[in-house]
Amino acid sequence: MDGREGTPGVTDVQATAGNGTAGHATAEDEVVRLCQELIRIDTSNAGDHSGPGERVAAEYVAEKLAEVGLESRIFESHPGRASLVARIEGEDPSRDALLLHGHLDVVPARAEDWTRDPFGGEIADGCVWGRGAVDMKDMDAMMLAVVRQRLREGRRPPRDVVLAFLADEEAGGKWGAQWLVQEHPELFEGCTEAIGEVGGFSLTVPGDRRMYLIETAEKGIAWMDLTATGTAGHGSMVHPDNAVTALAAAVGRLGSHEFPVRLTKTVRAFLERACMAYGVEFDPARPEDCLERIGPLARMIGATLKNTLNPTRLDAGYKTNVIPQGATAQVDGRFLPGHEDEFFATVDELLGPGVERSFVHHDHALETEYEGALVAAMEASLLSQDPGALPVPYCLSGGTDAKAFARLGMRCFGFAPLRLPPELDFSGMFHGIDERVPVDGLKFGVRVLDTFLDRA
Repeated sequence: MDGREGTPGVTDVQATAGNGTAGHATAEDEVVRLCQELIRIDTSNAGDHSGPGERVAAEYVAEKLAEVGLESRIFESHPGRASLVARIEGEDPSRDALLLHGHLDVVPARAEDWTRDPFGGEIADGCVWGRGAVDMKDMDAMMLAVVRQRLREGRRPPRDVVLAFLADEEAGGKWGAQWLVQEHPELFEGCTEAIGEVGGFSLTVPGDRRMYLIETAEKGIAWMDLTATGTAGHGSMVHPDNAVTALAAAVGRLGSHEFPVRLTKTVRAFLERACMAYGVEFDPARPEDCLERIGPLARMIGATLKNTLNPTRLDAGYKTNVIPQGATAQVDGRFLPGHEDEFFATVDELLGPGVERSFVHHDHALETEYEGALVAAMEASLLSQDPGALPVPYCLSGGTDAKAFARLGMRCFGFAPLRLPPELDFSGMFHGIDERVPVDGLKFGVRVLDTFLDRA
């Protein structure tokens, strides 16, 4: 493990003088190449340290920052599991700082399932293809490209900006954002607001206009182990306390349960504005009606109308004619902001007797107001590049590293701007086969981010 004396797992990367090999390239010139090169660095994260880790990718980012004179620090929470942090001094040091964060890890991909090499970073059909193209090496590349251009041109942001390129987000951030927040909170001193992934992307609506979804909320996470125990014995005999039977019944109840609709303020705001854009009346008694209009994105938005439970794994026994002593399952649970207690009360009722639960991973839900100077800066930067833009708040059905940074008191938003073609199933790209991001979308994103940093 690399590190400075007295500081295990920390590497300072010194800046170098000059403009680097890129000369006076702009962010638009560089962003596609940076995205390709990041995709080609395999950072697959299976959640068990069996993958290659993020160290090589962190060193790549450090090199690109050093080329334009910005020093950074690499932190290794576990061998190979590396995150990078750097700070850009703003024009007004008395102002609160802003955090820009992206994760370097990706979920695994099997090459035989893909049309193109998932780690090839190829360009085809106007898109950059590969694992991480939208989750989230696109945003990593946009952050890098914008910062490199601004530093080459000597343009400082109005306030301090902290950059964080993080490990382990795809497994809950234990070895990335969560570790940094716990072990090195001083890195984020003064940061009161943050922007990260899964926000700022477009949804085409009637009139050839685009809504841009800015994440202001995300559901909480409850990944659970379920365990049932019983009496082991011969499969030919009567066994009323069969662990497999008890577990299967509990899993069936959980998987088939329909939670009631709960309209949080963020989801209601999104649906009201979406209905307006589509020219239909919003009916709070039937919020699902609006989802039919928004295409594939309805899967993600629909999951924010209620708490959810999805069984994902089952394991029991070792031989057909042997009744096992125990059986286990795993369930992916997600709860809305303000509805965690209701969620767990329902889970415990559905489990029934003889089945216990424990956490694989548990993290809180988030929600912040869609108002203030930072929101105005996001809206203005989108409008500067798309005058017909309709920015709207929304709730993410999944979770991000924002959960860690919110614990330091930051208001967290999802804002990785992309203008997308109407036919692209963007939500289906996340963890999907043939993940890809439009080249034009990347170039749009760096223009928006550059304008945003001037206004933030």
